Amino acid sequence: MHSQTITSNEAALYVVATPLGNLQDITLRAIEVLKSVQLIAAEDTRVSRRLLEHHGIGVALASVREHNEAAASARVIDMLRNGHSVALVSDAGTPAISDPGAVLVRRVRAAGLRVVPVPGPSAVAAAVSVAGLQVGEFLFLGFLPAQAAARQRELERVRLLPCALVLYEAPHRVRECIDDLAQVLGSAREVLIARELTKLFEQVHACALSEAAAWFDADANRLRGEFVLVVGPPPAPEDAGMAQAQRVLALLLAELPLKQAVKLCAEITGVKRNLLYERALEMKSAQDDEA
Repeated sequence: MHSQTITSNEAALYVVATPLGNLQDITLRAIEVLKSVQLIAAEDTRVSRRLLEHHGIGVALASVREHNEAAASARVIDMLRNGHSVALVSDAGTPAISDPGAVLVRRVRAAGLRVVPVPGPSAVAAAVSVAGLQVGEFLFLGFLPAQAAARQRELERVRLLPCALVLYEAPHRVRECIDDLAQVLGSAREVLIARELTKLFEQVHACALSEAAAWFDADANRLRGEFVLVVGPPPAPEDAGMAQAQRVLALLLAELPLKQAVKLCAEITGVKRNLLYERALEMKSAQDDEA
């Protein structure tokens, strides 16, 4: 481990992660970098100014937004070539992840200049860390298309991937996005709804997609803020096969003796007879208890 102080002969574009909401969630290194550079390129200078003032940082700010990112890149590259370091920040979290910054980073690197990450807060990492995923893989989708048809096509494209899905959503679209997730991915999949992470009204709720709409509808305040949605992976093929077999088995048990129902279900579904027999006994036992 080491510490590194910026010097004039180490000119670089520093991509600096900043707090999602709680101003204390900033690293010591990020503060040092922001104090040491000659310019801070910010998504919204008004938002970043509040953070800088909170930490006593008086470095000049320049706006780097989607509409001016290409033009701003020329100024940044010119500063770097003249030995001045620049920090890139977004309104919250890590820049260039569903936020402005990617164009600037690519152009600086293409110019043969240094780009240095200063890691820290990330809404993706924060949400995944509390999702309790049992799979090691997840796919970050960013913001899905605003139009319903395009959104559904994108979800259909990733529906069967054996990994969790992580996406951002805006408050005015989150409710309809939840409906599309349930419709395309299947209502049984689990979703973690992370709202206003690290902020005063932070909320983290996990449920089946079939229950998510009702959770939103129960309180209008739940539609406010910024959202990260983490959808669990699809069921394993064997789990899906057993779920289908159980439905068939339930129908057969209603009309036939247990052994005959199990035999026919195994022939219809291809699920092993011993597994079906154990499940049939459980189903019969549950029915007897209810009676």
